[in-house]
Amino acid sequence: MTQSSSKIDTDVVVIGSGAGGATTAAVLAEAGRRVIVLEEGPWVDPDSVEPFSLDEFVAKYRHHGSSATLGAPPIAYAEGCCVGGSTEINSGLWHRLPDYLADDWRRRYRIDEFDSDVLDGYAERVEAWQSVSLLPTEPPPSSAALRRGADALGWRSVEFPRVFTFGADGRGTKQTMTRTLIPRAVAAGAEVVSDCRVDRLVRSGRRTTEVWATRRSDGRRERVVIRPDHVFVCGGAVQTPALLQRSGVRRNIGVGLRVHPTIKLAARFDHPVDHDDIPMHRIIEFAPNITIGGSASRRGHIALTLADSDADFAEALDDWRNVSVYYTAIRSEAAGRVVALPGLRAPVVTYRLTSGDMSRIARGLVHLGEALLAAGATELYPSVVGGPVVRRVDELVEWWDALDRARANLMTVHLTSSVRMGEERSLTGVDSYGAVHDLDNLRVNDASLLPDAPGVNPQASIMSIALRNTEQFLATT
Repeated sequence: MTQSSSKIDTDVVVIGSGAGGATTAAVLAEAGRRVIVLEEGPWVDPDSVEPFSLDEFVAKYRHHGSSATLGAPPIAYAEGCCVGGSTEINSGLWHRLPDYLADDWRRRYRIDEFDSDVLDGYAERVEAWQSVSLLPTEPPPSSAALRRGADALGWRSVEFPRVFTFGADGRGTKQTMTRTLIPRAVAAGAEVVSDCRVDRLVRSGRRTTEVWATRRSDGRRERVVIRPDHVFVCGGAVQTPALLQRSGVRRNIGVGLRVHPTIKLAARFDHPVDHDDIPMHRIIEFAPNITIGGSASRRGHIALTLADSDADFAEALDDWRNVSVYYTAIRSEAAGRVVALPGLRAPVVTYRLTSGDMSRIARGLVHLGEALLAAGATELYPSVVGGPVVRRVDELVEWWDALDRARANLMTVHLTSSVRMGEERSLTGVDSYGAVHDLDNLRVNDASLLPDAPGVNPQASIMSIALRNTEQFLATT
């Protein structure tokens, strides 16, 4: 492998191209700033691979989807690693930051200009960009089952809007960053450099003077050195603190990581269910601490979920077209850490659930079972190693004892809070608008800013806060 090098001057470097990075780049470029976006992953055309397929895992996911926290139990997590970041692989569900959380975070972390009225104004603008809308047709069977089960039990449920446009035939197209804000940024003059990993930031005094990166192209490796006036780090709740730590920025960086621990089950019905999309209905009777929804349900996803159960699942797998995967997720009391260690390319991520967290997960799993049985499910296979298959409501009690730290198979797709924002310096790594404390030209603008897990898909919060922070930057520089 040959190596060359290049040096580039620019106004702004944006590191990462997901929800935060794409928003930052588009707004800055349209304001006339020279912007370079560095993305570690490749540019993958959004129509080139099938959603939730093995090909998508290989093309768009970091580590091809296989990442996990260290802890008891470990929690598998997913990160996008491509232009557009995790917006290319997520479900596209949209939920604004709840008002009470905005108020709580503003007080606890002393965040300026952070009330619900301000955030809702930014959210409205982002929603127009992303074509946020409800399904124009009746929900598919997998989603309708959640609504039907909730109605039967007298529980609250809701259809979440999504970042989708819909054709006359009702077919939806997810509005990922490669379909919306990345093209806007490029049209305004931004340059997107894919397959480019940022190794470290070089500082002199209070300023970041250079960004050192390595780009791979056609079997060659090129050292890229960028000399920016300003740097926005938007790599997400794992990669952002790891880069900052590698660059010598450590105070309150990588601590306080929050996730939504999630457990799944496979529900078998006596009729076919859909498998091409993610259910958009959610049961919110126990929100925000416990939420219930549906997951990707291709044959492979179903097989993975069935494999944990204490039963011969061959018949259910043969009948996979009648099976769908559902989940329950919690707001966790625990907090994890992201640590970049010398010699390791990937950071170490730790997370240990509290006893209260484990109890909430068990409670959520039982409630999920109640809802699906009420919706007509005939068999339930939990993601608990050796967990009993349930066919009647009175059997759900067995899951309480079956679910422990050694047997729970947990995952998450929402990671936040590893570089908290605010003026309370004992708790935060950046100020109210993402500027790293005591540094003049280094900012963070992604999921890591959220001071806590919001209990819902965080994309709306990430993009609204990123827009707010970028416009504040433009107004003050």
